[in-house]
Amino acid sequence: MESLISIQVAEVVSTVFYTFLGVALMALCWWVINRATHFSVVREIEEDQNIALAVLIGSVFIALAIIIAAVILS
Repeated sequence: MESLISIQVAEVVSTVFYTFLGVALMALCWWVINRATHFSVVREIEEDQNIALAVLIGSVFIALAIIIAAVILS
């Protein structure tokens, strides 16, 4: 019974760790995107209503999430 509890605790700890790792990597990528562009991405999307840029940034984050999930699962 103790081995079952230890396995569950280990799975919870690893899930929390990888969750924070994934969020940190996404934040790092957002920082890189902001530094790589010569304009404010947030202002461009919010104030200027640039739908194409919003779709592009959304697509980048979906692709990054898939890549991070594949790396974590491997």
